[in-house]
Amino acid sequence: MSATPETTAARLGHGYRAFSPRIGRVSALIPVRTVIVSGILVAAVSALGIASLGMGTYPLGIGEVVDALLGRSDPQARLLVVGWRLPRMLFAVLCGVALALSGAVFQSLTRNPLGSPDIIGFSSGSYTGAIVVMLLLGSSRYLDIAAGALLGGCVTAAVVYLLAMRRGTVQSFRLIIMGIGVGAMLSSLNSGLMLMVSVDSAMLAAVWGAGSLNALGHEQLWPMALALTVLLLLVAGLAAPLRQLEIGDDAARSLGLRANRVRALAVVLGVALTALVTAAAGPISFVALAAPQIARRLVKGSGLLLVPSALVGALVLLGSDVLAQWLGFPVGVVTVSLGGSYLVWLLAVEFRARR
Repeated sequence: MSATPETTAARLGHGYRAFSPRIGRVSALIPVRTVIVSGILVAAVSALGIASLGMGTYPLGIGEVVDALLGRSDPQARLLVVGWRLPRMLFAVLCGVALALSGAVFQSLTRNPLGSPDIIGFSSGSYTGAIVVMLLLGSSRYLDIAAGALLGGCVTAAVVYLLAMRRGTVQSFRLIIMGIGVGAMLSSLNSGLMLMVSVDSAMLAAVWGAGSLNALGHEQLWPMALALTVLLLLVAGLAAPLRQLEIGDDAARSLGLRANRVRALAVVLGVALTALVTAAAGPISFVALAAPQIARRLVKGSGLLLVPSALVGALVLLGSDVLAQWLGFPVGVVTVSLGGSYLVWLLAVEFRARR
């Protein structure tokens, strides 16, 4: 393989332009607009991230932040930026990436803009598993909560998956409807669990359940970053089969694809991405719903768009966290407020499109 990919530009009719990078025998076709939009999103995330490191009770200028990151500042400024604020900023970016990719996977599976873990109940399942560990088992360790969130999400996904199956095939519409029903039941269960424990325990769980990036440090950051890296590699490996599923199960099977197996693996990966965020920061809603849709509109593309969706998710959650710090709210409150407005707009657009 060549170390430096040879990149050429290709024109494919109707003004469509794309790059065709090649590494050895491996090549790809990447739209120029996707490359440009992704570059702008990277710059926006970087600029907003540096700006967020200067925010707080003790504001710092951009130059002071850069000096602290490079180790050229005084110990107090370095502790403030690197020790306290940097983990929160990186958590916002990583959680945004994880939620956006989870939403992109589920929307690709269901071929429906409403097919996100927030809507179809998988986030509620992860939340249930996490609060069972916190309230009933009395554990506050990050790994225990992560395991509970993952188990709760996977059990919920299995139930919804089986309920949505008909004659050996999972139907996307049934998956969404069953997921909404199961999610509503789990929300009631979560409220019941809150009533079963002491007021202090219920308050702690309620604050965590609002979705917050407060009090997250390097000790939680690196395990999450490692787990997310593994999940990203798995999602990237499953991207091509998922794109084949988008043309329909029959067509995908004619190409030798095991549709149900790919769909089951995709559900597990999507739930794992959601559970990873839930374990660290609590349930953060609507980023998974909105980010893939915003990415499609920015690049004017369709189907599974992993990189643009991940970058939009990082930008949306980082921006929401900056706004949350300014307002003094948990970030989950901000994403619910913004995401609720987006959901109303999306439903209105879908209704008009179907008339």
